[in-house]
Amino acid sequence: MVVVFVLVAVAVIALLAGVHRYVWRRFVGDTTREGSLARRVGTVAAFVLPLLSVGAFMSSRAGFPFWLQQVLAWPGYMWLAALLYLTLALLVGEAVRPLLSRLLARRARAAEPTAVAATSASGPAPASASAEADAATGSGGGSTRTDVAPRTEAPAPSVADPSRRLFVARTVGGAAALAGLATVGHGTYGVLRGPRTKRITVPLAGLPRSAHGFRIAVVSDIHLGPILGRSHTRRIVDAINATNSDLVAVVGDLVDGSVADLGPAAEPLAELEARHGSYFVTGNHEYFAGAAEWVDHVRELGLHPLENARVEIAGFDLAGVNDIAGESEGQGPDFAKALGDRDRSRASVLLAHQPVVIDEAVEYGVGLQLSGHTHGGQLWPGNMLAELANPTVAGYERYGDTQLYVSRGAGAWGPPVRVGAPSDITVVELASPQA
Repeated sequence: MVVVFVLVAVAVIALLAGVHRYVWRRFVGDTTREGSLARRVGTVAAFVLPLLSVGAFMSSRAGFPFWLQQVLAWPGYMWLAALLYLTLALLVGEAVRPLLSRLLARRARAAEPTAVAATSASGPAPASASAEADAATGSGGGSTRTDVAPRTEAPAPSVADPSRRLFVARTVGGAAALAGLATVGHGTYGVLRGPRTKRITVPLAGLPRSAHGFRIAVVSDIHLGPILGRSHTRRIVDAINATNSDLVAVVGDLVDGSVADLGPAAEPLAELEARHGSYFVTGNHEYFAGAAEWVDHVRELGLHPLENARVEIAGFDLAGVNDIAGESEGQGPDFAKALGDRDRSRASVLLAHQPVVIDEAVEYGVGLQLSGHTHGGQLWPGNMLAELANPTVAGYERYGDTQLYVSRGAGAWGPPVRVGAPSDITVVELASPQA
């Protein structure tokens, strides 16, 4: 196991080193002069930025002071997002580069006849002084010929290859930088603006007529941390309260840090408003940050933790299971405890952070599972990787008689950037078959 970990780590480091070398070459090496200030600055940045990224990832695990985590987080995490989209933009630019080079070469060749014609129009070149003298004296081997061999004109100067290469490199590099950084900027704005509210209606077998139209506001993956703090929580709470939902479900990954560091950032959760209360289940990130302390803290804020537990609400069963990551602490999901003795004729809704537990939900006859965890991929093309590890990456799907809804989440992990996977809060409206 250790050997596999080391090999994977070496492969990842080698890949990142290769990508940074490629980015440096295209943005710095190919576009700047040897010894110039721009090249020196770009080379320093190529070493410093990845070190900041490593520092951002390691700071919390290494127990750095929270203020230092915040200092490292912005440049460190943002560089990772920028690296991804700058690299993708450069790869697209590789297809454009030869086309642009050929276009410039063709234009240069087309300009050469024009330059030669302009030179010829000014008249023939004069003969040399010695040729004129020979013609006058009849010398030069007794010949009296005065003809002078025409001089071949040098081709008109074209764009020199080094200059052309520099122009192409700067044009493609500039366009790639603009596209990559604009993508990251737009994705950052989407996260900092706050999640948008979605609505979906789900028919639920066994739901009584009296509960028809029951609204559950589902929010997951808030990810409070060194970047997303109290103002982020405030935006989410305001958005949830505006939905006037009957119940709030916080489906894991609330935080990326300890209660000591992030307790104040979570305090606006105490202002959540719902007729039947707010409920919480753990995500994998809670177990990186002290899950037991966070369960106690959210309880103090007025949320009801469902630790492998079930409650009856408005004619249906609401259950919650711990995240799979809790297995390392002996606190993993326990479906038998949460659902084993329930009346299966009743409607049921399960809160479970990771969608991969859908098989257990089907086994226990759950009507609807609400999950998060995937972020919808967060950074395209990350959704393709997420599809390899999750049965559903985002949205609604059926698995036999069990329905699954996966939220993209309201925050972001690592870089505060989302591309192709906008953050959301989803109002799930339950529909009774009797209505």
